[in-house]
Amino acid sequence: MTVYRHAALTLLAAGFASLSLAGTAAEAQTAEQFYAGRVLTMIVSTGAGGGYDASARIVAHHMERHISGHPTIVVKNMPGAGHAVGARYVYNVAPQDGSTLASLGQNLPMAQLLDPAKMKFRMEKLNWIGNVTQENNVTLAWSKTGITSIKDLMQKELIVGVQGVNSTSAQFPLAMSNVLGAKFRLINGFSGTQTIILAMERGEVSGLGSIAWATVKSHHPDWITQHKVVPLVQIGTKRLQALPDVPLLIELGRNAAEKQVFEMLSSGVYIGRPILTTPNVPADRVAMLRKAFDDTMRDPAYLADAKKAQIEVDPVSGADVQAYVEKLVTASPDAVKLLKAALSAKSIFDCAKLVNDKSLCEKPKKSAKKG
Repeated sequence: MTVYRHAALTLLAAGFASLSLAGTAAEAQTAEQFYAGRVLTMIVSTGAGGGYDASARIVAHHMERHISGHPTIVVKNMPGAGHAVGARYVYNVAPQDGSTLASLGQNLPMAQLLDPAKMKFRMEKLNWIGNVTQENNVTLAWSKTGITSIKDLMQKELIVGVQGVNSTSAQFPLAMSNVLGAKFRLINGFSGTQTIILAMERGEVSGLGSIAWATVKSHHPDWITQHKVVPLVQIGTKRLQALPDVPLLIELGRNAAEKQVFEMLSSGVYIGRPILTTPNVPADRVAMLRKAFDDTMRDPAYLADAKKAQIEVDPVSGADVQAYVEKLVTASPDAVKLLKAALSAKSIFDCAKLVNDKSLCEKPKKSAKKG
């Protein structure tokens, strides 16, 4: 019996040693060796056919040529719970070795900031590879309303359809109502942007709380050429050349508190249509994926396909998106309180009562005129 036990222990020890050596060998692989001939998975957190899906599939098709070792990238859709299903899979289930890529919802970092326990993932721990485009969103009015600027909304109501209280179609109008006093009436229950558009064209609602300006240009050019809509506010980090006179949401903030809220709400545009991978991926693999992404964004064949699909390419590097996400999700408790109040249908946005740092609520002093 002792002999058998000794033999069994010897075999078990040999097995552990073998596994250890295999793990060491895997870790010793160069990034090129790891990716050589491998099949990678690209998780898209929406259904097939949408903007995220189209963008991710074109990136996957071209990016595989720019990764040393020339792997194949297979796209899989994993929709649900406002992009959270896909994010939870990538964070909690997928192999953490660089073999899983993903395109996840741009507003997930802000969702994590608002309710980290519910989300069950940490967006800052993912490895961000890059963002394909920075598409400014716009809040717009149907021209027949006579509303021509955000100032008009202080006196006249704009009725907008929304997909749900957590969608940007609701968040932007809610924030402008709560923080600035703009008059929006939200009609909930629409299944998507297209159903809201149809309702607006039929006169059932009078505006859109959020739509990408790129979508307006590509899918509804007559709105622009025939002056059917009036952009009131654009949401992004910089004004579009096509809309030089339309204010950014972040420009409407009258003090530091309001500017913080509007900056956080605008964060999704900078994150855009992202490509990322799981946590704990070896640094050389992350570096290779980031370089492959950057090379793809300059690839004439990719740019041609993106143009055919009417995808505007305005990329952000993986390192820059990573730093941006890390800053966003570590916002101060005061900033989180302000954001929650701005997005609440019940809470009153009273800056002085919400924050400990009262200086956030002070309006900037006007500089004395010279002369």
